[in-house]
Amino acid sequence: MSDTTATVAPANSSPVLARLSVLDRWLPAWIIAAMILGLALGRFVPGMAQALDAVKVGSVSVPIAIGLLVMMYPVLAKVRYTDTGHVLTDKRLMISSLVLNWVVAPALMFVLAWVFLPDLPEYRTGLIIVGLARCIAMVLIWNDLACGDREAAAVLVAINSVFQVVAFGALGWFYLQTLPSWLGLPTTSAEFSVVTITLSVLVFLGIPLLAGFLTRTIGEKRKGRDWHENELLPELSPFALYGLLFTIVILFALQGHTIADRPLDVVRIAVPLLIYFAITFTTGMVAGRLLGLGYPRSTTLAFTAAGNNFELAIAVAIATFGVTSGQALAGVVGPLIEVPVLVGLVYVALWAQRFYPSHRPRPLTSGDPRS
Repeated sequence: MSDTTATVAPANSSPVLARLSVLDRWLPAWIIAAMILGLALGRFVPGMAQALDAVKVGSVSVPIAIGLLVMMYPVLAKVRYTDTGHVLTDKRLMISSLVLNWVVAPALMFVLAWVFLPDLPEYRTGLIIVGLARCIAMVLIWNDLACGDREAAAVLVAINSVFQVVAFGALGWFYLQTLPSWLGLPTTSAEFSVVTITLSVLVFLGIPLLAGFLTRTIGEKRKGRDWHENELLPELSPFALYGLLFTIVILFALQGHTIADRPLDVVRIAVPLLIYFAITFTTGMVAGRLLGLGYPRSTTLAFTAAGNNFELAIAVAIATFGVTSGQALAGVVGPLIEVPVLVGLVYVALWAQRFYPSHRPRPLTSGDPRS
């Protein structure tokens, strides 16, 4: 959460909204406004989308990269990197995360894509690609807002990044060619660029992760942890929200015209996405509860399973099928649905704290770096 939060009561004694700062309480409104602004810019400003799309380094959009870096840096500067070692020793969390992210989620998206889009192969392929692109960026924001385990989130997104580089192409081949062939369904031929995938991971996670690590390490070494967490972090924290809103505006400005021109197609793509988010998030929360992970790590497990790397999915779809393809549109619809849905799931997660008996929600105070 943002560090402007006033002292509040524990979750069980006050509504979720009452425990949020003014900035966080109106987060859905800011996000909706950013989405509307982006769509309006893309729709009504001539050449806006083309101008934004032209500013690239390789396959990486520079405006989107800037927004994501500004968004992720404060969150990653908050991570206590010396405390991440114990996360790797939590076999229940590690195994359940790998299974949910790389077995359950892609398989679920494959099934939903075929059930809801059997007659629309381009959109179906786009959704399958979205299911393979595991989240390494915005999930840190959702996890932070829901008071998830920050160190666990940093470790899980790092693991997802490694698997993304290694497994994305192989899983794409399996779900687009091998599995459909086994089931007697039409197959799709697609060549995935390892360079595109690796560059996406390095830019969207590697740069802010390195910056956050150096900020934490150098800051603590020179001025101590107390200064870093109680003076520096409160100054940095609001930039996470600013970066998020900027990224949303750019994402929607890039495809505002396409979304406005094909509203029924957007609805067809949105339905399986909504089901996907609901199932993966619920599965993560329930699995964490059954495994005894506690609320913070269950929340982290749920958000890392539900989130997707739409930046990578869009980049891969455009590079493989073209900027005007149905596959690219399916990738673009992703954040249109994911952003408001996962904001809503932040509130669901905070409400669900009551079902984790061993969890005692900490009071959030102004300037608390853990808020």
